[in-house]
Amino acid sequence: MSQLDYRDKVAIITGGASGIGAALAKHLGVLGARVVVADRQEAVAEQVAHEIRSLGGSAVASALDVRELASMNRVVTDTVERWGTIDFFFNNAGIGVGGDVAYYTPADWTDVLEVNLHGVIHGIQTVYPVMIRQRSGHIINTASMAGLITSTGQTSYAVSKHAVVGLSKSLRVEGKAHGVRVSALCPGAIRTPILQGGKYGRMRLNAAARAEVSKMWEMLRPMPVDELAPKVVAAVARNEAFIIYPSWWRLIWLLERASPALTSKLCELAYARLREQALTEQHDPEVPAPPADADRKAADM
Repeated sequence: MSQLDYRDKVAIITGGASGIGAALAKHLGVLGARVVVADRQEAVAEQVAHEIRSLGGSAVASALDVRELASMNRVVTDTVERWGTIDFFFNNAGIGVGGDVAYYTPADWTDVLEVNLHGVIHGIQTVYPVMIRQRSGHIINTASMAGLITSTGQTSYAVSKHAVVGLSKSLRVEGKAHGVRVSALCPGAIRTPILQGGKYGRMRLNAAARAEVSKMWEMLRPMPVDELAPKVVAAVARNEAFIIYPSWWRLIWLLERASPALTSKLCELAYARLREQALTEQHDPEVPAPPADADRKAADM
C-alpha cells in the first residue's frame, strides 16, 4: 500500500494534541486522510485540527480521556456516525514518571498504568469490534523502546510499554483472522514533551539529576517529530509489526536479545551516574524521601 492510499481514509489519533500524535495527525492530513485529533487537551487538539483544515485537509478535534472507557466509546461512535468507518487507529496517548522507584508514590504507578495500559486497552475494546465488523483496519499501539529493552529511571513507564508490546504481538496474530492489522510503534529518543515529564507526567528527580537526564537524552540525538511522522506512516503502509525509529535503535534491540547481561550492565552504569547526580544536593520538596533502612525492615516484618 502506498502513502497515496491514505486519501479519504479515516484515522483516529489519541494523544493527538502534541508530540508524536500531533505530528502524525498533521502528516496524515497532508496525505488526504480524514483525521480525528483526540486528546484531554481539547483546545490544543482543536488548534491541530484547525491547522490541518487550513492546509486543505479534513480534521475534527474530540475531547478524550483514555482512562475512561465511556469517553473512548463516544469518540469511536461519533467517528463512525460521521464518516462510516475507522481505517487507522493510532492508540498513542501516554505519560511518564521519571525517577527511582524508591521515590515513587502509589499514584505514580496508577497514573501511568491508567493512561499507558488501560487507555490502550480501552481503545482496543472500542475500535477493534468496529474493525472486525468491517473486516479491515489497522491498529497502531504506541509502545516504546522502553518496552523492548532494559530501562531504568522510568520503571512504571517501562512496565506499561512492555505490556503494550505483548498485547500488540498477541493481537496481531488474532486480528489477522478478522482482517485487522496490528503494529507496535516503538520509538527511541524522540523530541517530545515527555522527555521533560510532559503535561500530565512528572520527574521524581532533583535539579541535578534532571539536568543529567536531559544531557543523556541529548547525547542520543532525539529525532524531531516532523521527521518521525512520515517514517511511521510509511511503515504502517508496509504493515510492519514493530516500527522502530530512529533506525539505529534496532541495533540496541538486537543487542538486548543477543546479550541481556550486557545491556543490563550498560543500564547499571547509566543508573549509577544518575544516582551520583541525585545525591549531590538535597531533594526537591516534591520528591518524597525514600524510607530509612529501619523503616524498610519494619515494613518487611
